[in-house]
Amino acid sequence: MRLTISLAQIDIALGRPEENLAKVEGMVAEASQRGSQIVLLPELWSTGYDLERAEEHARTTERLLARLIDLARERALFIIGSLLSAEEGHLYNRATILSPKGVLVGEYTKIHLFRLMEEEKYFAPGTETPVFDFPWGKGALAICYDLRFPELFRKYALGGARVVFLPAEWPYPRLEAWRILLRARAIENQFFMVGCNRVGESKGKVFFGRSSIYDPWGEPVLEGGEEEGLLTAEIDLDEVDEARRKIPVFEDRREELYL
Repeated sequence: MRLTISLAQIDIALGRPEENLAKVEGMVAEASQRGSQIVLLPELWSTGYDLERAEEHARTTERLLARLIDLARERALFIIGSLLSAEEGHLYNRATILSPKGVLVGEYTKIHLFRLMEEEKYFAPGTETPVFDFPWGKGALAICYDLRFPELFRKYALGGARVVFLPAEWPYPRLEAWRILLRARAIENQFFMVGCNRVGESKGKVFFGRSSIYDPWGEPVLEGGEEEGLLTAEIDLDEVDEARRKIPVFEDRREELYL
């Protein structure tokens, strides 16, 4: 089965959600015209790392999410991205899946908090690692720093995921880590890795973009540059089955020896 995916590689305006939403609306409209079934947004796409005002921004998330739900319905596609979220007195970095029917069908809360961005000072970590049912099969979510934890992605693969979507804000100088880790997660789990990274500069950090899709063999399907723009590619999910048939990694695992 073939799936067309667009990556909205944007320069996030720090702490200006309306400005960022306007940019996202334009890119989602373009993705719809290209025939995309899914649009992936970067991590904290509405605010960036304006964590000093995180509580203030979290109060606007419900309104932003409602507008994005309407947009998903109007443009008849899935929209995935992460936002600041507040619940029971805690703040979270939470990714949402919005369906073409205008429904919030899934959420994933970042479980690994990145100390170099001081996330642990503002966010509570997530506690669940769900695998979601999409019309084209199973998929899962991770957020930025999660990429460094292979155990999470192996759990997703064992849960039936055929593609994992990763919103990110990944800066220089760690460009090669971004490429290598996306590729490694794809190869070792024999599924598609889809990463959307922001561009631009914020608080002295430069974000390189290079939003990418890697196939189950670790081959790049798509890699963007360092400029803002919408990147679109088609993937063939049957490649997951082919890779797993030719190199039966999951049949050859010795789980009893790993624990």
